[in-house]
Amino acid sequence: MKKILLTIVAAFTTLAGFAQGHGRIIGVVMDAKSNQPVEFATIALTDSEGKTVNGTIADAKGKFAIEKISNGTYTVTISFIGYQTITKTDQVLDGRRAEINLGTIKIEEEATQLGEVVVAAEKDLVEERVDRTIYNAENDATTRGGDASDVLKRVPMLSVDLDGNVSLRGSSNIMVLINNKPSTIMASSVADALKQIPADQIKTVEVITSPSAKYDAEGSAGIINIITKKNTLEGLTLNVDAGIGLRGSNFGLNSNYRRGKMGFSLGGFGRANYNVKGAFENNQINTVTENSITTQTQSLQSGQNRNQGIFGNYNFGWDYDINKKNSLAASVRYGMRNNNSFQDNLISQVFTNNVLTSNSLRDVNTKDLSGNVDMNLSYNHYFEKPQQEFSLLAMYSRNDRNNDFTNTIYNADTEEIFQRLKNLNDGLNEEFTIQADYQTPISDNQMFEVGAKEIKRKVLSDYQYFTAQGANGEFVQNTDASLSNQLNYSQDVVSGYMSYTYSAKSGYSVKAGARYEYTIINAFTKTEADIDIPEYGVLVPSFNASKKLKKGTVKASYNRRIQRPSIQFLNPNIQNSNPLSETVGNPSLDPEYTNNFEVGYSTFVKGTSINFTGFVRNSNNAIQSLRRIVRDSVIQTTYGNLGQENAYGGSIFTNISVGKLSFNVGGDVYFADMLNPGSDLTPRVSNSGWVYSGRGFGSYNLGGGWALQGFGFYRGRRVNLQGYQGGFGTYSIGARKEFKNKKGSIGVGLENFLAPSMKIRNSVVSNFQDGAVTQSINQNSFTEMRTSASVLM
Repeated sequence: MKKILLTIVAAFTTLAGFAQGHGRIIGVVMDAKSNQPVEFATIALTDSEGKTVNGTIADAKGKFAIEKISNGTYTVTISFIGYQTITKTDQVLDGRRAEINLGTIKIEEEATQLGEVVVAAEKDLVEERVDRTIYNAENDATTRGGDASDVLKRVPMLSVDLDGNVSLRGSSNIMVLINNKPSTIMASSVADALKQIPADQIKTVEVITSPSAKYDAEGSAGIINIITKKNTLEGLTLNVDAGIGLRGSNFGLNSNYRRGKMGFSLGGFGRANYNVKGAFENNQINTVTENSITTQTQSLQSGQNRNQGIFGNYNFGWDYDINKKNSLAASVRYGMRNNNSFQDNLISQVFTNNVLTSNSLRDVNTKDLSGNVDMNLSYNHYFEKPQQEFSLLAMYSRNDRNNDFTNTIYNADTEEIFQRLKNLNDGLNEEFTIQADYQTPISDNQMFEVGAKEIKRKVLSDYQYFTAQGANGEFVQNTDASLSNQLNYSQDVVSGYMSYTYSAKSGYSVKAGARYEYTIINAFTKTEADIDIPEYGVLVPSFNASKKLKKGTVKASYNRRIQRPSIQFLNPNIQNSNPLSETVGNPSLDPEYTNNFEVGYSTFVKGTSINFTGFVRNSNNAIQSLRRIVRDSVIQTTYGNLGQENAYGGSIFTNISVGKLSFNVGGDVYFADMLNPGSDLTPRVSNSGWVYSGRGFGSYNLGGGWALQGFGFYRGRRVNLQGYQGGFGTYSIGARKEFKNKKGSIGVGLENFLAPSMKIRNSVVSNFQDGAVTQSINQNSFTEMRTSASVLM
């Protein structure tokens, strides 16, 4: 990739005496095999003396245009790393011919002869751009049979815990897009959504740490954009993918049909998880001092975990090229989740001043069922001027979710059922979006973009709590408003943006813009007619600058982001499947604001690409969790805009290619500093510490279609406001055999096969002052997940 940058610098070099004319040369660069655009292909223009006089690069659609060319005879050279170079000679511009249209230029992959072995060049596993890092997931066979969470574990700067929760540089406040579009399933639960996307259908993952003004301001830490594979070949193509393992199996079917100007796609994916078992222990000491009397309560818990579920994702797409200047596209995607979690033999013992005061035994069953649909329709108009475009997009997304749990409580002495508890929580998350975007080049090195957007969101949470006596007693609803109620929450976000890009032939590039978003919120429950949440507007500036050097590229960026609270933070339903721990949302939450600063340097040295990045993230009005004792030994977790979060850190990653062997190695480290300055409702709390993570990927081409790959990841402990979350690691190896002409493949993989289980230790330390009452919490727990070898094929 860095060779490209050096070539671009050469292509942009223009002699001071070169006179600008009115001619231009246009065209489109496409991959000869996949028929996909070759973004960032270099187009160099040389005169009859072989002197480079102008040049440009292809855009995301493979289009290019060289403007203001004087009359003369020229040679056009099209090149890109890993592809054969194409040369178009004797291109004549004169008074009678002011434009040359080279049409579609198809370039083929370059083969490099190494002894008796022919190795076809392919993209680096990780690529660096000015505003984002790109992970080429299609080059990674170790995720075969997995889902999107397995892919994201391998992406630089990202961390995925054992529950599938994703964080970017330590922050979970991110926006996840699928093919540049949002989805309500992502808004409800990123972890759930990732389980519905098959790893084999992911082409790339883009981590956008410095989004331009064109992107929504949502996501304090940045944006993760998952790009799925597409097919533009004529005729009918069919892809079948299946896998079976010790803890999961999957089956997928994808088909594409294209004839002339119209194309269709139809696909489906299903995955079943089973034999997922584990255990957990919790040791919690609570100290309460009131009127100089101190009471100490110790809670001990242990139990066995097991998990099973079915996930599915089905999609239909259509696109139609009306003519050369107009096109339509539409798609429908349906996803489903049916997950059952069990805690067997959950033993809870409570000691008050060293005397046993409570002893219970129960089984817990949690059901998480959801179905979501995403529909979108887009229209694009292309003007005569290259890169001048207008687009309209309309989207509708809906997620219906049931998150219920049942507790079966036994008599600790007789082990007979004496009570059952049930919580039913029906949820709805609905979103409608319409947006318009326009871009036009001001000259051959300047671009202006403008757009407007409106998003209407509706969230509903209807929850009820029931109790029943004995094994056969009838469930009776609890009418307490805190246990049975309904939240209605609507949000209307109207926004507009402008962006300007300038690229100098000296290698400088600047992209600056601003986005303004205005938010209107209405919220109420059955018992509270109007939850007072004021309207608010926010101006979100962004700035990206880069300079191409002789041996690399240096970049700097700044952007401001906003994080609106999601349903998991708003939902007032008291979730207490565990009798000693409950979680409740806060519908009155305000948004969180973040400033991001970043500098970076990338270079390419003797077949090795290296990237260094440093960053600072400052969040105000941060949405943080707060734990406190609410009754007896029960700890409640809720959320508030509690203070500040600062992070200072950096990352490094490198791609190394030596013959048939390639490595990708990288790591991140940052210092987290969190502060809740305290108020009448909350105590002053602070915490800080270093957080680090590292990952490595290796691939070896055996020839004859055979390849070996391996992956490893480790994240150290994570700093929270009231404690720490323990570190963990994961690893895998895989082998793959591709059949002739890449028309099929078979593979096998092993995950975490060297140890019988994986353990994560967590700790919470908190002090809370409420008038004359002082609370102290000291909690230590560990979760164990059994990791008997998982085989994926």
